[in-house]
Amino acid sequence: MVLIKALSSSYLLSALNNGVLVRGLSTTIPHHAAAATATKTKTKTSLGRPGMKNIVLVDGVRTPFLMSGTQYQKLMPHDLARQALKGLVSRTGLDKSVVDYLVMGTVISEVKTSNVAREAALGAGFSDYTPAHTVTMACISANQAITTCAGLMHAGVYDVCVAGGVEFMSDVPIRHSRKMRELMLKLNKARTTGARLSLLSQLSMKHLVPDLPAVAEFSTNETMGHSADRLAAAFKVSREEQDEFAVRSHSLAHKAQEAGHLSDLVSYKVPGVDQVVDQDNGIRVSSYQQLAKLKPAFVKPHGTITAANASYLTDGASACLICTEDKAKEMGWKPKAYIRDFTYVSQDPKDQLLLGPTYATPKVLEKAGLKNSDIDVWEIHEAFAGQMLANLKAMDSDWFGESYMGRSGKVGAPPMDKLNLWGGSLSIGHPFGATGVRLLMHSAHRLIKEDGQFACITACAAGGQGVGMVVERYPGATV
Repeated sequence: MVLIKALSSSYLLSALNNGVLVRGLSTTIPHHAAAATATKTKTKTSLGRPGMKNIVLVDGVRTPFLMSGTQYQKLMPHDLARQALKGLVSRTGLDKSVVDYLVMGTVISEVKTSNVAREAALGAGFSDYTPAHTVTMACISANQAITTCAGLMHAGVYDVCVAGGVEFMSDVPIRHSRKMRELMLKLNKARTTGARLSLLSQLSMKHLVPDLPAVAEFSTNETMGHSADRLAAAFKVSREEQDEFAVRSHSLAHKAQEAGHLSDLVSYKVPGVDQVVDQDNGIRVSSYQQLAKLKPAFVKPHGTITAANASYLTDGASACLICTEDKAKEMGWKPKAYIRDFTYVSQDPKDQLLLGPTYATPKVLEKAGLKNSDIDVWEIHEAFAGQMLANLKAMDSDWFGESYMGRSGKVGAPPMDKLNLWGGSLSIGHPFGATGVRLLMHSAHRLIKEDGQFACITACAAGGQGVGMVVERYPGATV
């Protein structure tokens, strides 16, 4: 049996005794676990601060997350974003005229709709007079959209905002080569036929080689998958451990899907597609034996990252309604959670590209005045199984905490019986610009379902950046 070394021996013993481990990873959780968590004494009874506005999450939705090249492939990004906004309006009964501002995240922008938030808002029927802007911060773009709105409301600029994000990997922009672009710009300026023919005579096969996009760091020219492979090797995360974590993610997502927990989904009748799209299509429960047959995807032939233990290219969009608590009471809305503290971190983009959760966790918890033991629900973005397990090991390492973070000891790894219990990006999918809202909604709904109070959301992002957020369950909240 291969066990995740990042976990403490006491937890492993407890997990084994309670039958929650399958080859070392938690796939089920005893019914008494959530209740036991809720009864523990908290460091704080609430995170409300005198004189500071409370910002609340009213509700949020997302389109089904689909593997790129499937049912959404004929759409454009603003189509998905518009559908998410329309779904939010329908779900909440929202009067669109009360929305003061919209912010959406995206990473690979469609040049025709560079401010996709504005185009989606107009398409969804929001007022011409409601401003909107688009943010980009790699995989935490939707988190940035959420916290941007929160900041605007804390500052007293607005009372009601919609935040979300979209990513469309089925049709990413592919540019002409630099040589070809230069030639075309010169052709556009040429005034005579002779000048144009002279320029065209310079055309060669080199001009026709396209400039293909890649999920690579500009500063290091390294693909994220290659970096994840190096990170896994540095923390001695084995291929077996990564495959186990991937199976765990898909198994938990499948279980949550079957139980109806993924209720943030809104169905979509895609034009030209016969069947209504009403669920994520990348959740696939496989055996360890099946995963073991796959070859390395990035570092060949000895790497450990494969197509099965990495998140896949995904199309999808999300949106959530957030506002001040006073406005929610005025409108008669029933919030699900308070959006409390948040922070952003950055570190070395070469060797610590994907360690955002390790750095963000202690920073946001200390800001909130909480300890790891106060957190009932952990939601961490699963870019790669190797990245997840490397972060767990880093957080559980006194040496890493002291040497790299300047702490007196380790951060402390989240217990597996509180971590991503409805699956994560490995299984559900990861539309770069939209995942942040999914993490927020899973946190809010899990707090309700599991009778918890505080949730911690963390994620890594390209550029060696990361986010940490603390969410508090709203009194009387329901799913």
